[in-house]
Amino acid sequence: MSTESAPAPQSGAAEDVKQGPRIAVSALTTNLREYGLIIALIVIMLFFQYTTSGTLFKPVNLSNLVQQNSFIIVMALGMLLVIVSGHIDLSVGSVAGFIGALAAMMMVIWPLGPLSNPLVVSIVCLIVGGAIGAAQGYWIAYHRIPSFIVTLAGMLIFRGICQALLGGGSSVGPLPDSFKALSSGFIPDVIGPLTLIPPTVNAAGKTILGSGLTLHMTTIVLGLIAVLAYAYFGLRARRKRERHGYEAEPFPLFVIKTLVGSALALFLVVQFASYRGLPVVLLVMGVLISLFVFVTKRMTIGRRIYAMGGNAKAAQLSGINTERLTLLVFINMGVLSALGGLIIAARLGQAVPAAGLGSELDVIAAVFIGGASAMGGVGQVIGAVVGGFIMGVMNNGMSIMGVNVDWQQVVKGLVLLGAVIFDVYNKNKA
Repeated sequence: MSTESAPAPQSGAAEDVKQGPRIAVSALTTNLREYGLIIALIVIMLFFQYTTSGTLFKPVNLSNLVQQNSFIIVMALGMLLVIVSGHIDLSVGSVAGFIGALAAMMMVIWPLGPLSNPLVVSIVCLIVGGAIGAAQGYWIAYHRIPSFIVTLAGMLIFRGICQALLGGGSSVGPLPDSFKALSSGFIPDVIGPLTLIPPTVNAAGKTILGSGLTLHMTTIVLGLIAVLAYAYFGLRARRKRERHGYEAEPFPLFVIKTLVGSALALFLVVQFASYRGLPVVLLVMGVLISLFVFVTKRMTIGRRIYAMGGNAKAAQLSGINTERLTLLVFINMGVLSALGGLIIAARLGQAVPAAGLGSELDVIAAVFIGGASAMGGVGQVIGAVVGGFIMGVMNNGMSIMGVNVDWQQVVKGLVLLGAVIFDVYNKNKA
């Protein structure tokens, strides 16, 4: 009697070949928001690089871009947690302006002796910012007053106090150079410069500004360390997902993403190194970003904030103290608003009544452009940072092009609306 043998099962390799494109498409769809943000930032940068005749990527302009917009990204880190927890904070710009005015008064006007030291003043201002956040968070968390109302009141109150401190329309300054270094300073080159192309000397024996190429080697070394860390932790996270049985993006896609990100980072590092090195405020931002990524991804409190924003009632039933968590979120926002105010004052070299005016809109827009949901429970630190850089590049690029401030607001509003529509479309499609 003849028997027919059953068809042999396909080999694992052949099955992987079949599944490969499907997994790649799935990974692209799952991470569409993340990839789309990075691609959008690159496209916007290339667009302004072309329309500004190459000015955007000049080392001096990149340094200015970071220094001028760093306070937006710093405050966006705090705003991300506020929005993820299901709230909003409209007072951040006014609190930043008030803290800048308070710092200037303590360092320049009030006879405080040793307490006028910039470091002491900065610490006091951060504590005051935390106290402001605690006061607002108390009414929101324990008395259930909507955050929109509480922080709207805070916006009016602290803008008024800021103007009162500065005597109406006057400014207070100049501020000490050691304080201004927070925003306008650069890290020292402890390794020493490396001259690749000697500068050109004119007939009078003076060096022609901008000629030659000398690299700030400390910046180069720090940049290489950061890129290697980015690749290492990315690979480690991917392997961890696979080890726990979660779907990971295809390895070729991971390699492409890592190479593109590393190449972009190294390009920016070389640009900074060919000017004066890394701005101090960029280093501050890097530390804060790393800290917030760790808190949101690795710590229990971060996961609880997301749980609270996703479903506050379920979070309460699971034993999460949502009132205390909300209070901590607003204290954190107050401290970062204070830091943003110090950065603004340090960049201007003085305190002015209009400092931080309207910046709350840029901060909130950066978080929503970065993928946060207005319903709470959704948002990533890297998304908020990329959203902040998108806002900064648009501000810088349109200013170089000479676009009127009125039209700049129109463009930023359209970009924000487009980002939210894109987010809603993705959710409905899912």
